[in-house]
Amino acid sequence: MPDKITPRKSLTELVTGKLAANILDGIYPAGSQIPAERELVKDLGVSRSTVREALRMLAEHRLIEGRHGVGWFVRQPDDSDLLSLRELAADERESAAPAITPSVPAEIPAGPRRLPVNPEKPLQIPNLKTDRLGTFELISWWEREKVSQANVLVVGAGALGNEVIKNLVLMGIGHIFILDFDTIEMANLSRSILYRESDSGRQKAEVAAARAKEINPDVKVQYLHGDVNTQLGLGIIRRMDVVIGCLDNREARLAVNRFCYWMNKPWVDGAIQEFLGLVRVFIPGKGACFECTLTEQARRDLSLRYSCPLLARENVLLGKVPTTPTSASIIGAMQAQEALKIIHGLPVEAGRVIRYNGMTNDMYTSTYQPKDDCESHWTYGEVQELPAKASRTTLSEMLRVARHDLGPDAVLELDQEILLTLECAQCHTTEQILRPMAQVTFQGAHCPTCGNLREIQMAHTISGDEPFLDRTLASLGVPALHILRAYNASEYRFYELTGDLPEALHFSHFDKSATAPARDGSAKIRLGDEVAAVPETQPSNRGRVTLLDD
Repeated sequence: MPDKITPRKSLTELVTGKLAANILDGIYPAGSQIPAERELVKDLGVSRSTVREALRMLAEHRLIEGRHGVGWFVRQPDDSDLLSLRELAADERESAAPAITPSVPAEIPAGPRRLPVNPEKPLQIPNLKTDRLGTFELISWWEREKVSQANVLVVGAGALGNEVIKNLVLMGIGHIFILDFDTIEMANLSRSILYRESDSGRQKAEVAAARAKEINPDVKVQYLHGDVNTQLGLGIIRRMDVVIGCLDNREARLAVNRFCYWMNKPWVDGAIQEFLGLVRVFIPGKGACFECTLTEQARRDLSLRYSCPLLARENVLLGKVPTTPTSASIIGAMQAQEALKIIHGLPVEAGRVIRYNGMTNDMYTSTYQPKDDCESHWTYGEVQELPAKASRTTLSEMLRVARHDLGPDAVLELDQEILLTLECAQCHTTEQILRPMAQVTFQGAHCPTCGNLREIQMAHTISGDEPFLDRTLASLGVPALHILRAYNASEYRFYELTGDLPEALHFSHFDKSATAPARDGSAKIRLGDEVAAVPETQPSNRGRVTLLDD
């Protein structure tokens, strides 16, 4: 009897180990070209798909690199690469047996080849007449439970968003949250499969969610007609498995990037213009993020919103990008596929970009360089859940909670600028605003008497000296289920408005079997078994500090 049980390896892993051993032994020295796929297929006695997967695994370990139109070449490995190389080669040598030729791995019998399967997944024969997802069970790595329990946020319901949502629904993604601030117009119909002529003027997010539910009634959907920059609570992103961005401007991408980094969540970005497109995956701590990719010119463009925020914001939101439905289909499919890989824990190339040129049908991948001083590279610490609601909790109450934890010098830090006053230098008048910058238009900033553009006074921290501490968080633009920051001279604390959870995240829109969320927040949370009802009492470690609740 053998001393140990060797786990069963797939055919791809065996081929990868064989190629790694050839690199380590100098058969394929650094800088040399790996034999063509057809030669490897002949020499190793395996299919071309197995060879391609093995080459991809070697590339993920940074052992080889592809050159477009030429082939694969052996990289000069560093110390960490050598460690990976030895591990892969060791697997090959441990599994080799003298009586077996290299072209036929010991665990693959002679005769017809069979597709490798996940040894942990039992083989099931689906009923294709009754099971709409039955064919997926034939995929070796597919895990129905992971897919049905997954929570995916789709930001943007335009051309890309339509394709992404369609694919997520067809794949049976269990919970889909759709966010968009726009309405449907006739020009959308040439690129958006989910919209109809009769939908003109309706909210994109609502219609997309309704059509998603029609396509697959088994999925749970929710929509929010709002701006991702200002109206999405971080608590929603905190409960997602992956975020997919289908956006058309840098400001929104930057917001999604920072929110996902703060919550330590992966997101998949896509962009299209005419016949061009790109897809990229960003994972906190793994390679570059979106902000790392910005050029100096892009940074200057974004900085306009600080020098003249009201005008810059209106200019950004007016932008329209010409696209084709074919480009949207290709890029949207790739985005949904990357999200599916993330849900299954399969390898993805974070911090890299896949560029597609539909004019020449070329596609290539390149790597972004992460920036050490990137402002987005910050992940929140432990989040404390409070039975508080944005619509009822005041600034003074939140400040009292923060100072209970951090001391009398603690201050609150808001995500967006609050417009305090508008001052007219000519009329010598001052108007108190106390609204988020996003809610004030460029025209509204002009003096109603003389017409001159007034000077703005803004703030994004609350120190306790403000005369408006009795205002609720919602009145100052804090969205439901948001996570607020507080800090003193040495540390930050993070507080979630978990009292908003029943209404902010329910996944029960258009669900005939569920009651619509009640105004009092008593509706059942439809988020699997992981989310319990929000407690109606303050946690005991709050001491005498209390918050207004129901």
